[in-house]
Amino acid sequence: MTFSLRAMQADDYPALLSLWQQSDGLVLRDSDSPTAIAAYLARNPGLSFVALAQGQLIGCLLVGTDGRRGYLQHLVVQESHRGQGVARALLQAATQALQAIGIDKSHLLVLANNEPALAFYRHLGWTERSDVQLFSYTSSGNPHS
Repeated sequence: MTFSLRAMQADDYPALLSLWQQSDGLVLRDSDSPTAIAAYLARNPGLSFVALAQGQLIGCLLVGTDGRRGYLQHLVVQESHRGQGVARALLQAATQALQAIGIDKSHLLVLANNEPALAFYRHLGWTERSDVQLFSYTSSGNPHS
């Protein structure tokens, strides 16, 4: 299978949402709205990518930075295209884009019960951390932010 990568654009949102909704192991929040995603892409230009096959969006990866570290989110590949190097190519494009702006270390979050994703990242050499604990705070009081 042949596929190509390009920078994610705000007008990709309908196809992204469809892909996200079909993906097990991914939780969508209010912060995944079209407006929020467009703002995220504007703050992090050229860091998020989509994969296309025959003109159809088959994969995606959201990527941002705080200026010190990269943060990868929502890596998804359409089930029919998994195991063909799409996710690996998206990760490589993202880490290269981050490295080009001086970001050498990246983090990602995976749901503890998403065994396929955990195995994938372990296989690629990502380091599982047990020395830190994740805390979250939502100023709006909305647990779905």
